[in-house]
Amino acid sequence: MSLDLPLIWAAIIAIAVLLYVMLDGFDLGIGILFPFAGSPAERDVMMSTVAPVWDGNETWLVLGGGGLFAAFPFAYAALMPALYIPILMMLLALILRGVAFEFRLRARARGKRLWTIAFAAGSIVATLAQGLVLGGFIQGVTLKDGRFAGDVLDWLSPYSLLVAAGLVAGYALIGACWLIWRTEDELQGRARIWAWIALPAAAMLLAAVSFATLLYHPEVAARWGWTGDGFDPVRLARLSPISLLGVAGLAIAAWGLTRRAQGWPFAGAILMFLSGYLGLAAGFVPYVVPYSVDFRHAANADNALGLMLVGVAILLPAIIGYSIWVYWIFRGKVGVDAGYH
Repeated sequence: MSLDLPLIWAAIIAIAVLLYVMLDGFDLGIGILFPFAGSPAERDVMMSTVAPVWDGNETWLVLGGGGLFAAFPFAYAALMPALYIPILMMLLALILRGVAFEFRLRARARGKRLWTIAFAAGSIVATLAQGLVLGGFIQGVTLKDGRFAGDVLDWLSPYSLLVAAGLVAGYALIGACWLIWRTEDELQGRARIWAWIALPAAAMLLAAVSFATLLYHPEVAARWGWTGDGFDPVRLARLSPISLLGVAGLAIAAWGLTRRAQGWPFAGAILMFLSGYLGLAAGFVPYVVPYSVDFRHAANADNALGLMLVGVAILLPAIIGYSIWVYWIFRGKVGVDAGYH
């Protein structure tokens, strides 16, 4: 029995993107919340909660982007020209954010203020750019003879701006919930306030994005059972667990905030993100270039996919194991002395 290599690689890339969104999402969320901290000392604590893991979280972005280039070169060649501008915005913002993270720890008072602004700006711009990339991807890419044939600003639309706003609210939510889990005292109380603000905003924007997707993208609406005259109950029931998962995540996060729990709000926020990701995936799978090129037609030759899979089979367990080990080692609370105890 031979391996279905295109399917395996599609699954690897999908999981890598999901892990990036959930893991790097909370440290981008901390940057989004940076301007609202009560003092420079609180910002030090906020950064210390992600200092051991933030750069490792971005490994999944490299795997997702590199995997798309190597495993599905035809999709990469079609998508990149369509999304060059927001992708470059994202990469430059992530570079600025990374530089600001390191420099802020060693800067004097005036320089520290500068790098504080750079860290927050880099986090916000990177998140907005990711939302614009996602929105541009979902709304589809104009192709002619397998090549991009649209305008370089096709990605900029009210729909993609709505997706970007939703992603900012979502990252702010999981960032706030992460701080509830990993901090204490006044900063934890402030993070609860941020989470109470971000939770309804993220829920409403997620619902708005879902509704807009069904309204403006008939291909997705058909997947969810919309026939033009009403919903097909069979198709709708088949995908309803995805929506129920999002509702459950919202309820768990709200319950955790009400009970002043430590980790439950973060768990609920992660479930909300997982629901949104699965809902979007249900709308365009098996396409890697919605809605014209599926993953089998975009895949590289089987011998190339097989060779790369050998490398991934060796490296991926090491990356996962190292990531779990780091999160376990630095699992404690971060106090005002910016140390774990």
